[in-house]
Amino acid sequence: MRGTTPERVAAALERNDPLPGTAGFAGRLDVESSALGDGPCLVRDVLGRQPIFFSEHDPSAWGFDPTELEDPRPLPAGHVQRLGADDAAESGSQRVWTLPNPPEFDDDETALDAVGDAVLGRVRAVDPADTAVAFSGGVDSALVAVGMPDAPCYVAGFEGSHDIEAARDAAEAMGRDLRVVKFAHDDLTRAVPEIVAATGRTNAMDVQIALPLYLVAERVAADGYERLAVGQGADELFGGYAKVANAPDDHRVDAETVRGATREMVATLPAQLERDALTLRAAGVEPVAPLLHDDVVAAALRLPGRLLTDGEERKIALRRTADGVLPDAVAAADKKAVQYGSLAARELDRLARRSGFKRRMDDHVGQYVRSLADR
Repeated sequence: MRGTTPERVAAALERNDPLPGTAGFAGRLDVESSALGDGPCLVRDVLGRQPIFFSEHDPSAWGFDPTELEDPRPLPAGHVQRLGADDAAESGSQRVWTLPNPPEFDDDETALDAVGDAVLGRVRAVDPADTAVAFSGGVDSALVAVGMPDAPCYVAGFEGSHDIEAARDAAEAMGRDLRVVKFAHDDLTRAVPEIVAATGRTNAMDVQIALPLYLVAERVAADGYERLAVGQGADELFGGYAKVANAPDDHRVDAETVRGATREMVATLPAQLERDALTLRAAGVEPVAPLLHDDVVAAALRLPGRLLTDGEERKIALRRTADGVLPDAVAAADKKAVQYGSLAARELDRLARRSGFKRRMDDHVGQYVRSLADR
């Protein structure tokens, strides 16, 4: 079992508790549980923070690395899957946890105190041994860095990219050691096939997001660090997207409220976290995501829309947590999505066009990615 003990997972099943105080878990559960019946099973937490896979052809085969299985299938978040079931009807996965939908906090002061306690408590609880910080200069990664004051911070991108410039400014303001991982086109063409092999994904967006993660993690591993602390989950949990701020008028969300749109974003986390965990592990480091701990998730789910975004400022509750903890400019800093802030998306598009995959072609970057993976 990764992420916690089998006994805690079994207890969470008995209590039907989707947020039992962990940072996510997955693995084989042999502890007897009346909720599951007899026999071992696979289990994955409600947000899918630890990916796990099984084989449809061999009911007893499973693993954390899909490359070790024939025809691997991810176990959905919040599900269990019986191992070794002879009956096909028993071999399918079943949902045992759903994300809770708690009421809003009674008042803003209580809400902000709860978020502050959860966020600062979890970032300060990270074991700094052999750990580096992925640092973009935004409030998410800066808060993670606060918990490890002596850990080196790494930023990755092409020279002149937004992320490198923002990270340099933030690191100077915070007095932090910043190590810059600069990309070249050869880095992208080398890394793309390795990312595809690790994740099984070839769509342009997934690969563009994974590229800077993979390349910075390679450097972190080469420098001797075993873990990389990341700010994953902050945008989804705390209202960091423009489409959330524009709800219900943005066609990209179905919800009628900011709070509902935020829940839609949280529901996208399992697929994202699977990609990112597999990418970072393939590069040689283990991800650490303190902003995705159950304590933080539980507090964020109770935020009213006005503490998520007011249409102009986003991640309001998270930024109020940063007040007095981070320099004002860092607490207020905006960030770009990693594929754009690092210029990985722009330069992968440029390489695709140079290789004959023109923008008039359908999914021209995806076609280029698949051509690199097939070499």
